[in-house]
Amino acid sequence: MLDPALLRKDLAVVVSRLAARGFAFPLDQFNGLEARRKSVQTDTENLQAQRNALAKQIGALKSRGEDASAVLAESQSIPGKLKALELELAEIQSQLSDMLMAIPNLPHESVPQGVDSEGNIEVRRWVPLPDASGDPQRLAFEPLDHVTLGEKIGLDFDTAAKLSGARFSFMRGPVARLHRALAQFMLDLQTGAHGYTECYTPYIVNASTLMGTGQLPKFKNDMFWVTRGGDEPSVDEQGNVVAREEQYLISTSEITLTSFVRDTIVPPADLPLRMTAHTPCFRSEAGSGGRDTRGLIRQHQFDKVEMVQIVAPETSYQALEDMAGHAEKVLQLLGLPYRVMLLCTGDMGFGATKTYDLEVWLPAQNTWREISSVSNCESFQARRMQARTRTPAGKTEFVHTLNGSGLAVGRALVAVLENFQQADGSIVIPEVLRPYMGGLSVLQAG
Repeated sequence: MLDPALLRKDLAVVVSRLAARGFAFPLDQFNGLEARRKSVQTDTENLQAQRNALAKQIGALKSRGEDASAVLAESQSIPGKLKALELELAEIQSQLSDMLMAIPNLPHESVPQGVDSEGNIEVRRWVPLPDASGDPQRLAFEPLDHVTLGEKIGLDFDTAAKLSGARFSFMRGPVARLHRALAQFMLDLQTGAHGYTECYTPYIVNASTLMGTGQLPKFKNDMFWVTRGGDEPSVDEQGNVVAREEQYLISTSEITLTSFVRDTIVPPADLPLRMTAHTPCFRSEAGSGGRDTRGLIRQHQFDKVEMVQIVAPETSYQALEDMAGHAEKVLQLLGLPYRVMLLCTGDMGFGATKTYDLEVWLPAQNTWREISSVSNCESFQARRMQARTRTPAGKTEFVHTLNGSGLAVGRALVAVLENFQQADGSIVIPEVLRPYMGGLSVLQAG
Protein backbone atom coordinates (compact mmCIF):
# COMPACT_ATOMS: atom_id res chain seq x y z
CA MET A 1 0.00 0.00 0.00
CA LEU A 2 1.21 3.49 -0.81
CA ASP A 3 1.99 5.93 1.97
CA PRO A 4 -1.11 8.14 2.49
CA ALA A 5 1.19 10.97 3.59
CA LEU A 6 2.94 10.83 0.21
CA LEU A 7 -0.39 11.14 -1.57
CA ARG A 8 -1.27 14.24 0.41
CA LYS A 9 2.16 15.79 -0.05
CA ASP A 10 3.04 14.93 -3.68
CA LEU A 11 -0.18 13.74 -5.31
CA ALA A 12 0.76 14.99 -8.80
CA VAL A 13 4.05 13.05 -8.69
CA VAL A 14 2.29 9.87 -7.55
CA VAL A 15 -0.32 10.18 -10.31
CA SER A 16 2.43 10.67 -12.91
CA ARG A 17 4.51 7.71 -11.72
CA LEU A 18 1.48 5.43 -11.68
CA ALA A 19 0.53 6.58 -15.18
CA ALA A 20 3.96 5.38 -16.31
CA ARG A 21 2.92 1.86 -15.42
CA GLY A 22 -0.47 2.22 -17.12
CA PHE A 23 -2.52 2.83 -13.99
CA ALA A 24 -5.05 5.66 -13.88
CA PHE A 25 -5.17 6.98 -10.34
CA PRO A 26 -8.80 7.57 -9.14
CA LEU A 27 -8.21 11.27 -8.60
CA ASP A 28 -11.83 12.37 -8.20
CA GLN A 29 -12.57 9.62 -5.70
CA PHE A 30 -9.46 10.41 -3.68
CA ASN A 31 -10.06 14.16 -3.66
CA GLY A 32 -13.67 13.65 -2.64
CA LEU A 33 -12.71 11.41 0.28
CA GLU A 34 -9.93 13.76 1.32
CA ALA A 35 -12.31 16.73 1.30
CA ARG A 36 -14.76 14.82 3.50
CA ARG A 37 -11.95 13.74 5.83
CA LYS A 38 -10.71 17.29 6.27
CA SER A 39 -14.24 18.57 6.84
CA VAL A 40 -14.94 15.96 9.52
CA GLN A 41 -11.61 16.63 11.23
CA THR A 42 -12.31 20.38 11.20
CA ASP A 43 -15.77 19.83 12.66
CA THR A 44 -14.25 17.55 15.30
CA GLU A 45 -11.62 20.12 16.28
CA ASN A 46 -14.27 22.86 16.48
CA LEU A 47 -16.49 20.72 18.72
CA GLN A 48 -13.55 19.84 20.94
CA ALA A 49 -12.70 23.53 21.26
CA GLN A 50 -16.35 24.31 22.02
CA ARG A 51 -16.43 21.56 24.65
CA ASN A 52 -13.33 22.99 26.34
CA ALA A 53 -14.75 26.53 26.26
CA LEU A 54 -18.05 25.40 27.72
CA ALA A 55 -16.26 23.50 30.47
CA LYS A 56 -14.43 26.67 31.46
CA GLN A 57 -17.69 28.66 31.31
CA ILE A 58 -19.44 26.12 33.53
CA GLY A 59 -16.60 26.28 36.02
CA ALA A 60 -16.70 30.05 36.09
CA LEU A 61 -20.48 30.16 36.58
CA LYS A 62 -20.37 27.66 39.41
CA SER A 63 -17.52 29.53 41.11
CA ARG A 64 -19.68 32.64 41.18
CA GLY A 65 -22.71 30.70 42.40
CA GLU A 66 -24.64 31.32 39.20
CA ASP A 67 -26.97 28.93 37.32
CA ALA A 68 -24.94 26.81 34.84
CA SER A 69 -27.74 24.44 33.76
CA ALA A 70 -28.23 25.91 30.28
CA VAL A 71 -24.53 25.81 29.49
CA LEU A 72 -24.27 22.31 30.99
CA ALA A 73 -27.11 21.09 28.78
CA GLU A 74 -25.34 22.48 25.72
CA SER A 75 -22.08 20.78 26.69
CA GLN A 76 -23.81 17.45 27.26
CA SER A 77 -24.89 17.33 23.60
CA ILE A 78 -21.28 17.47 22.37
CA PRO A 79 -20.14 13.88 23.18
CA GLY A 80 -22.89 12.45 20.97
CA LYS A 81 -21.91 14.75 18.11
CA LEU A 82 -18.23 13.79 18.53
CA LYS A 83 -19.11 10.08 18.48
CA ALA A 84 -21.07 10.57 15.25
CA LEU A 85 -18.08 12.37 13.69
CA GLU A 86 -15.77 9.62 14.90
CA LEU A 87 -17.88 6.98 13.17
CA GLU A 88 -18.06 9.07 10.00
CA LEU A 89 -14.28 9.52 9.99
CA ALA A 90 -13.78 5.78 10.47
CA GLU A 91 -15.99 5.10 7.46
CA ILE A 92 -14.06 7.61 5.34
CA GLN A 93 -10.74 6.08 6.43
CA SER A 94 -12.09 2.63 5.55
CA GLN A 95 -13.03 3.81 2.06
CA LEU A 96 -9.61 5.42 1.62
CA SER A 97 -7.95 2.19 2.73
CA ASP A 98 -10.04 0.11 0.29
CA MET A 99 -9.08 2.48 -2.51
CA LEU A 100 -5.38 2.34 -1.63
CA MET A 101 -5.46 -1.47 -1.48
CA ALA A 102 -6.27 -1.53 -5.21
CA ILE A 103 -3.45 0.84 -6.23
CA PRO A 104 -0.11 -0.70 -7.38
CA ASN A 105 3.33 0.24 -6.15
CA LEU A 106 5.31 3.13 -7.60
CA PRO A 107 8.08 2.20 -10.06
CA HIS A 108 11.63 2.98 -9.03
CA GLU A 109 13.32 5.80 -10.94
CA SER A 110 15.72 3.31 -12.58
CA VAL A 111 12.87 1.29 -14.15
CA PRO A 112 12.48 1.92 -17.90
CA GLN A 113 9.12 3.13 -19.13
CA GLY A 114 7.16 0.78 -21.36
CA VAL A 115 3.74 -0.68 -22.03
CA ASP A 116 4.48 -4.42 -22.01
CA SER A 117 7.32 -6.95 -22.27
CA GLU A 118 8.56 -5.26 -25.44
CA GLY A 119 9.82 -2.45 -23.19
CA ASN A 120 11.98 -4.71 -21.02
CA ILE A 121 15.76 -4.29 -21.20
CA GLU A 122 18.33 -7.07 -21.26
CA VAL A 123 20.88 -6.41 -18.52
CA ARG A 124 23.21 -9.38 -19.06
CA ARG A 125 23.28 -12.97 -20.25
CA TRP A 126 25.20 -16.11 -19.39
CA VAL A 127 25.73 -18.64 -22.17
CA PRO A 128 28.29 -21.45 -21.70
CA LEU A 129 28.73 -22.05 -25.45
CA PRO A 130 27.53 -19.01 -27.40
CA ASP A 131 27.33 -18.71 -31.15
CA ALA A 132 28.60 -15.67 -33.04
CA SER A 133 25.54 -13.62 -32.04
CA GLY A 134 25.82 -14.50 -28.36
CA ASP A 135 22.86 -16.88 -28.41
CA PRO A 136 23.25 -20.51 -27.32
CA GLN A 137 24.58 -22.81 -30.01
CA ARG A 138 21.90 -24.82 -31.78
CA LEU A 139 21.79 -28.55 -31.18
CA ALA A 140 23.24 -30.70 -33.95
CA PHE A 141 19.85 -32.39 -34.42
CA GLU A 142 16.22 -31.29 -34.42
CA PRO A 143 15.37 -30.80 -30.73
CA LEU A 144 12.33 -32.42 -29.18
CA ASP A 145 10.19 -30.47 -26.74
CA HIS A 146 10.00 -31.39 -23.05
CA VAL A 147 6.61 -33.06 -23.44
CA THR A 148 7.90 -35.59 -25.96
CA LEU A 149 11.13 -36.11 -24.02
CA GLY A 150 9.37 -36.35 -20.67
CA GLU A 151 6.76 -38.88 -21.76
CA LYS A 152 9.56 -41.39 -22.32
CA ILE A 153 10.77 -41.08 -18.70
CA GLY A 154 7.48 -40.87 -16.81
CA LEU A 155 5.87 -37.49 -17.49
CA ASP A 156 2.17 -38.28 -17.86
CA PHE A 157 -0.38 -35.60 -18.75
CA ASP A 158 -3.17 -38.02 -19.67
CA THR A 159 -3.39 -39.47 -16.17
CA ALA A 160 -3.27 -35.97 -14.67
CA ALA A 161 -6.13 -34.86 -16.92
CA LYS A 162 -8.19 -37.90 -15.86
CA LEU A 163 -7.57 -37.13 -12.18
CA SER A 164 -7.82 -33.34 -12.16
CA GLY A 165 -8.44 -31.86 -15.60
CA ALA A 166 -6.29 -29.76 -17.89
CA ARG A 167 -3.05 -28.06 -16.80
CA PHE A 168 -1.95 -30.66 -14.27
CA SER A 169 0.89 -33.19 -14.49
CA PHE A 170 1.55 -36.66 -13.11
CA MET A 171 5.19 -37.77 -12.80
CA ARG A 172 6.54 -41.19 -12.00
CA GLY A 173 9.90 -42.89 -12.05
CA PRO A 174 12.95 -41.06 -13.44
CA VAL A 175 11.29 -37.72 -14.21
CA ALA A 176 9.73 -37.54 -10.73
CA ARG A 177 13.14 -38.19 -9.21
CA LEU A 178 14.72 -35.52 -11.40
CA HIS A 179 12.02 -33.05 -10.38
CA ARG A 180 12.74 -33.79 -6.69
CA ALA A 181 16.49 -33.56 -7.27
CA LEU A 182 16.13 -30.07 -8.70
CA ALA A 183 14.16 -28.85 -5.68
CA GLN A 184 16.60 -30.39 -3.20
CA PHE A 185 19.60 -28.94 -5.03
CA MET A 186 18.04 -25.47 -5.02
CA LEU A 187 17.23 -25.65 -1.31
CA ASP A 188 20.72 -26.86 -0.44
CA LEU A 189 22.30 -24.08 -2.49
CA GLN A 190 20.19 -21.27 -1.02
CA THR A 191 20.62 -22.48 2.56
CA GLY A 192 24.26 -23.59 2.31
CA ALA A 193 25.81 -20.94 0.10
CA HIS A 194 23.51 -17.92 0.35
CA GLY A 195 22.45 -17.87 3.98
CA TYR A 196 18.71 -18.51 3.70
CA THR A 197 16.83 -20.31 6.47
CA GLU A 198 14.77 -23.23 5.19
CA CYS A 199 11.10 -23.03 6.18
CA TYR A 200 8.06 -25.26 5.94
CA THR A 201 4.91 -23.16 5.62
CA PRO A 202 1.14 -23.69 5.32
CA TYR A 203 -0.25 -24.19 1.84
CA ILE A 204 -3.60 -22.67 2.85
CA VAL A 205 -3.93 -19.12 4.20
CA ASN A 206 -6.66 -16.73 5.24
CA ALA A 207 -7.76 -13.64 3.36
CA SER A 208 -6.04 -11.20 5.72
CA THR A 209 -2.68 -12.81 4.94
CA LEU A 210 -3.25 -12.29 1.22
CA MET A 211 -4.31 -8.68 1.81
CA GLY A 212 -0.98 -8.12 3.51
CA THR A 213 1.14 -9.34 0.62
CA GLY A 214 -1.06 -7.82 -2.09
CA GLN A 215 -2.71 -10.84 -3.73
CA LEU A 216 -6.08 -9.62 -2.47
CA PRO A 217 -8.28 -7.97 -3.43
CA LYS A 218 -6.93 -7.60 -6.98
CA PHE A 219 -6.01 -11.20 -7.81
CA LYS A 220 -8.79 -13.22 -6.17
CA ASN A 221 -9.85 -14.74 -9.50
CA ASP A 222 -6.30 -15.99 -10.06
CA MET A 223 -6.47 -18.17 -6.96
CA PHE A 224 -8.11 -21.34 -5.68
CA TRP A 225 -10.14 -20.81 -2.54
CA VAL A 226 -12.04 -23.12 -0.22
CA THR A 227 -14.52 -22.94 2.66
CA ARG A 228 -13.43 -25.21 5.47
CA GLY A 229 -15.91 -27.78 6.78
CA GLY A 230 -18.36 -27.92 3.90
CA ASP A 231 -21.87 -26.53 4.16
CA GLU A 232 -22.47 -27.17 7.87
CA PRO A 233 -22.03 -24.17 10.21
CA SER A 234 -18.87 -24.09 12.30
CA VAL A 235 -19.29 -24.14 16.09
CA ASP A 236 -16.62 -23.22 18.66
CA GLU A 237 -15.94 -25.00 21.98
CA GLN A 238 -18.62 -22.91 23.72
CA GLY A 239 -21.25 -23.90 21.16
CA ASN A 240 -21.27 -20.53 19.40
CA VAL A 241 -21.80 -20.46 15.64
CA VAL A 242 -18.64 -19.09 13.99
CA ALA A 243 -18.78 -17.15 10.76
CA ARG A 244 -16.98 -18.93 7.96
CA GLU A 245 -13.86 -17.40 6.50
CA GLU A 246 -12.68 -18.17 3.00
CA GLN A 247 -9.25 -19.73 2.84
CA TYR A 248 -6.93 -19.82 -0.14
CA LEU A 249 -4.32 -22.15 -1.59
CA ILE A 250 -1.06 -20.22 -1.87
CA SER A 251 0.05 -19.10 -5.33
CA THR A 252 3.62 -18.75 -4.01
CA SER A 253 5.34 -19.20 -0.65
CA GLU A 254 6.27 -15.52 -0.90
CA ILE A 255 2.89 -15.11 0.79
CA THR A 256 3.68 -17.16 3.87
CA LEU A 257 7.37 -16.30 4.14
CA THR A 258 6.82 -12.55 3.88
CA SER A 259 3.92 -12.73 6.33
CA PHE A 260 6.28 -14.15 8.94
CA VAL A 261 6.87 -10.52 10.03
CA ARG A 262 3.24 -9.41 9.87
CA ASP A 263 2.20 -7.25 12.87
CA THR A 264 5.71 -7.31 14.33
CA ILE A 265 8.55 -4.93 15.07
CA VAL A 266 11.68 -6.77 13.93
CA PRO A 267 14.75 -5.96 16.04
CA PRO A 268 17.37 -4.25 13.82
CA ALA A 269 19.94 -6.83 14.90
CA ASP A 270 17.78 -9.57 13.31
CA LEU A 271 17.91 -7.95 9.86
CA PRO A 272 18.30 -9.05 7.17
CA LEU A 273 15.99 -12.04 7.41
CA ARG A 274 16.58 -14.52 4.59
CA MET A 275 14.04 -17.32 4.21
CA THR A 276 13.43 -20.01 1.62
CA ALA A 277 10.84 -22.74 1.15
CA HIS A 278 9.96 -25.43 -1.35
CA THR A 279 6.19 -25.58 -1.80
CA PRO A 280 3.58 -26.43 -4.36
CA CYS A 281 1.89 -23.33 -5.77
CA PHE A 282 -1.67 -23.06 -7.09
CA ARG A 283 -2.97 -20.59 -9.68
CA SER A 284 -6.45 -20.97 -11.12
CA GLU A 285 -6.05 -18.61 -14.07
CA ALA A 286 -2.68 -19.92 -15.27
CA GLY A 287 -2.39 -19.58 -19.02
CA SER A 288 -5.26 -17.18 -19.50
CA GLY A 289 -6.02 -16.44 -23.12
CA GLY A 290 -4.91 -19.89 -24.27
CA ARG A 291 -1.18 -19.34 -23.73
CA ASP A 292 1.12 -22.29 -23.08
CA THR A 293 -1.56 -24.95 -23.09
CA ARG A 294 0.98 -27.67 -23.80
CA GLY A 295 3.29 -29.10 -21.16
CA LEU A 296 4.69 -27.81 -17.88
CA ILE A 297 5.24 -24.14 -18.66
CA ARG A 298 1.96 -22.86 -17.22
CA GLN A 299 0.18 -25.19 -14.79
CA HIS A 300 -2.52 -24.83 -12.15
CA GLN A 301 -0.22 -26.66 -9.70
CA PHE A 302 3.56 -26.30 -9.80
CA ASP A 303 6.53 -26.25 -7.43
CA LYS A 304 8.87 -23.41 -6.55
CA VAL A 305 11.80 -22.82 -4.27
CA GLU A 306 11.09 -19.28 -3.14
CA MET A 307 13.49 -16.73 -1.66
CA VAL A 308 12.33 -13.88 0.60
CA GLN A 309 14.35 -11.18 2.30
CA ILE A 310 13.17 -8.73 4.97
CA VAL A 311 15.66 -5.86 5.20
CA ALA A 312 16.28 -2.36 6.49
CA PRO A 313 15.13 0.24 3.91
CA GLU A 314 18.61 1.55 3.12
CA THR A 315 19.84 -1.91 2.06
CA SER A 316 16.98 -3.13 -0.12
CA TYR A 317 18.42 -2.32 -3.54
CA GLN A 318 21.70 -4.06 -2.79
CA ALA A 319 19.61 -6.99 -1.53
CA LEU A 320 17.77 -7.01 -4.89
CA GLU A 321 21.05 -7.35 -6.77
CA ASP A 322 22.20 -10.08 -4.38
CA MET A 323 18.97 -12.04 -4.78
CA ALA A 324 19.16 -11.90 -8.57
CA GLY A 325 22.66 -13.34 -8.23
CA HIS A 326 21.39 -16.12 -5.96
CA ALA A 327 18.85 -17.16 -8.59
CA GLU A 328 21.44 -16.88 -11.36
CA LYS A 329 23.80 -19.19 -9.49
CA VAL A 330 21.27 -22.01 -9.74
CA LEU A 331 21.23 -21.72 -13.52
CA GLN A 332 25.01 -21.40 -13.76
CA LEU A 333 25.61 -24.55 -11.73
CA LEU A 334 23.05 -26.41 -13.83
CA GLY A 335 24.81 -25.17 -16.96
CA LEU A 336 21.66 -23.58 -18.40
CA PRO A 337 21.91 -20.52 -20.66
CA TYR A 338 19.93 -17.55 -19.38
CA ARG A 339 19.55 -13.80 -19.61
CA VAL A 340 18.55 -11.18 -17.04
CA MET A 341 15.82 -8.71 -18.02
CA LEU A 342 14.99 -5.45 -16.23
CA LEU A 343 11.21 -5.16 -16.46
CA CYS A 344 9.66 -1.94 -17.68
CA THR A 345 6.92 -0.03 -15.87
CA GLY A 346 4.11 -1.72 -17.80
CA ASP A 347 5.30 -5.29 -17.19
CA MET A 348 6.00 -5.26 -13.45
CA GLY A 349 3.90 -7.04 -10.86
CA PHE A 350 1.36 -5.21 -8.70
CA GLY A 351 3.50 -4.90 -5.57
CA ALA A 352 6.92 -4.44 -7.16
CA THR A 353 8.89 -1.25 -7.47
CA LYS A 354 11.72 -2.90 -9.45
CA THR A 355 11.94 -6.40 -10.94
CA TYR A 356 14.49 -8.57 -12.70
CA ASP A 357 13.26 -11.57 -14.68
CA LEU A 358 15.60 -14.46 -15.43
CA GLU A 359 14.83 -16.14 -18.75
CA VAL A 360 16.22 -19.56 -19.59
CA TRP A 361 16.91 -20.83 -23.11
CA LEU A 362 14.56 -23.52 -24.46
CA PRO A 363 15.91 -25.14 -27.65
CA ALA A 364 12.61 -26.64 -28.81
CA GLN A 365 10.94 -23.23 -28.72
CA ASN A 366 14.10 -21.50 -29.93
CA THR A 367 13.48 -18.72 -27.44
CA TRP A 368 13.98 -17.47 -23.88
CA ARG A 369 11.33 -18.19 -21.24
CA GLU A 370 10.92 -16.75 -17.74
CA ILE A 371 12.13 -19.04 -14.95
CA SER A 372 12.53 -16.58 -12.09
CA SER A 373 11.27 -13.15 -11.12
CA VAL A 374 13.07 -11.18 -8.38
CA SER A 375 11.41 -8.04 -7.01
CA ASN A 376 11.90 -5.29 -4.46
CA CYS A 377 8.57 -4.18 -2.99
CA GLU A 378 10.12 -1.53 -0.69
CA SER A 379 7.58 -0.80 2.09
CA PHE A 380 4.49 -1.58 -0.04
CA GLN A 381 3.78 -4.96 1.56
CA ALA A 382 5.16 -3.97 4.96
CA ARG A 383 2.68 -1.09 5.25
CA ARG A 384 -0.20 -3.46 4.49
CA MET A 385 1.17 -6.00 7.01
CA GLN A 386 2.29 -3.48 9.64
CA ALA A 387 5.79 -4.97 9.61
CA ARG A 388 8.32 -2.58 11.09
CA THR A 389 11.78 -2.22 12.58
CA ARG A 390 13.50 0.56 14.52
CA THR A 391 15.92 3.24 13.35
CA PRO A 392 19.15 3.93 15.30
CA ALA A 393 17.22 6.77 16.97
CA GLY A 394 14.61 4.28 18.21
CA LYS A 395 11.75 5.35 15.94
CA THR A 396 9.74 2.71 14.11
CA GLU A 397 9.85 2.47 10.30
CA PHE A 398 8.49 -0.02 7.82
CA VAL A 399 10.85 -2.76 6.66
CA HIS A 400 11.44 -3.43 2.97
CA THR A 401 10.43 -6.82 1.53
CA LEU A 402 11.89 -8.67 -1.44
CA ASN A 403 10.95 -11.94 -3.08
CA GLY A 404 12.15 -14.12 -5.92
CA SER A 405 12.04 -17.61 -7.36
CA GLY A 406 15.12 -19.62 -6.74
CA LEU A 407 13.77 -21.30 -9.00
CA ALA A 408 10.50 -22.48 -10.50
CA VAL A 409 11.11 -26.23 -10.34
CA GLY A 410 8.88 -27.30 -13.24
CA ARG A 411 10.38 -24.77 -15.62
CA ALA A 412 13.87 -25.81 -14.53
CA LEU A 413 12.90 -29.39 -15.37
CA VAL A 414 11.75 -28.24 -18.81
CA ALA A 415 15.07 -26.48 -19.37
CA VAL A 416 17.16 -29.47 -18.26
CA LEU A 417 15.23 -31.88 -20.48
CA GLU A 418 15.49 -29.69 -23.56
CA ASN A 419 19.05 -28.40 -23.15
CA PHE A 420 20.63 -31.73 -22.19
CA GLN A 421 18.76 -33.99 -24.59
CA GLN A 422 20.75 -36.28 -26.86
CA ALA A 423 19.99 -37.39 -30.39
CA ASP A 424 18.73 -40.76 -29.10
CA GLY A 425 16.23 -39.10 -26.74
CA SER A 426 18.26 -39.70 -23.57
CA ILE A 427 18.94 -36.88 -21.08
CA VAL A 428 22.38 -36.11 -19.65
CA ILE A 429 21.97 -35.20 -15.97
CA PRO A 430 23.84 -32.03 -14.92
CA GLU A 431 26.74 -32.90 -12.63
CA VAL A 432 25.37 -30.97 -9.65
CA LEU A 433 22.21 -33.10 -9.71
CA ARG A 434 23.91 -36.50 -9.88
CA PRO A 435 24.39 -36.88 -6.10
CA TYR A 436 20.61 -36.43 -5.76
CA MET A 437 20.03 -39.05 -8.47
CA GLY A 438 22.00 -41.87 -6.89
CA GLY A 439 25.00 -41.20 -9.11
CA LEU A 440 23.11 -41.54 -12.40
CA SER A 441 24.61 -39.51 -15.23
CA VAL A 442 22.10 -40.24 -18.00
CA LEU A 443 18.36 -40.90 -18.12
CA GLN A 444 17.65 -43.33 -20.92
CA ALA A 445 14.47 -43.00 -22.92
CA GLY A 446 12.26 -45.98 -22.65
